[in-house]
Amino acid sequence: MPNTLRTTLLAALLLHLGAARACESPPPAVHDIDANSYYSDKNHSVIDPVRKARNVAATKPVDEFLEAVARRASAYQATPHKRDEAQCGLQWLSAWARQNALMGTMTTSQSYYTRKWALGGLALGYARLRPAAGEADRQAIDAWLKTVADATLVHADAYKGVRNNHYYWEGLAVAATGAVTGDARLLAWGRKVFDHAMSQVAPDGSLPLEMARAAKALHYHSFAAQPLVMLASILDVQSAQLDRLVRFTLQGVADPAAIEKAAGIAQERIGRTPGWKIVYDRHTGAPASPIAAGALWEPRVGGDIAIANPLEHVAK
Repeated sequence: MPNTLRTTLLAALLLHLGAARACESPPPAVHDIDANSYYSDKNHSVIDPVRKARNVAATKPVDEFLEAVARRASAYQATPHKRDEAQCGLQWLSAWARQNALMGTMTTSQSYYTRKWALGGLALGYARLRPAAGEADRQAIDAWLKTVADATLVHADAYKGVRNNHYYWEGLAVAATGAVTGDARLLAWGRKVFDHAMSQVAPDGSLPLEMARAAKALHYHSFAAQPLVMLASILDVQSAQLDRLVRFTLQGVADPAAIEKAAGIAQERIGRTPGWKIVYDRHTGAPASPIAAGALWEPRVGGDIAIANPLEHVAK
């Protein structure tokens, strides 16, 4: 290898390692969330780019916090000797916990959606970090996550609208919090959500409320399956209804003809096997599916899906 190339690669490696060791100060806690819906049609299938951009800007501080914690948590679980990764992630979580973040005003339904996605991802990321936490941080983070989970389930129980994919993500967020903190009450609420979801699965494996999303019906089947697959693993539940939903969705990914006929409209393609399939395979004991690397990162389920989360139940 030429000396100049070797020097360049070494410098890049040292820069990467230095960046991995560095821990920036936690950002100011977000209390209020002023998110907004960004669909322009009655089926919530056509995105208005201006409204979408506003929502992205409004939720950016929460999303960036979740991303950073997921990065640290995944790195620590992959390489447990790198305790600096764990301590940084815990420092960030503890800072927001001690400021009671995410417990301010939620101005819209989209604000509640943003909070529950953050809660689920942070609880699953914390599951990777918790073994490295000191007692004071554990108490602070546990208490905060349970506070946000309680607010999430209270809002969900009071909501009079449809129980679609958003309800399933709430179930995952609350159950993940219950599992990581040892709160059986929160786990039981998550099981209630899972059972409701399974009652909605049609004989062909479809979900009626997600079929109503016009050109995004396939997309929303996958989006609904993601929290349900992780929820089933956390609860250690095997379900024939979930199996049907997974088959229906994956068949649609491979060939959307059937779902297009049922929905009455061409579908937006997904293009690759969803990352959540690896969680399903681990829990059911099915042969692992080849998953593109780009599909294996999802902060809303704790970061790196390729590494089994400590809350998952992996088939022996």
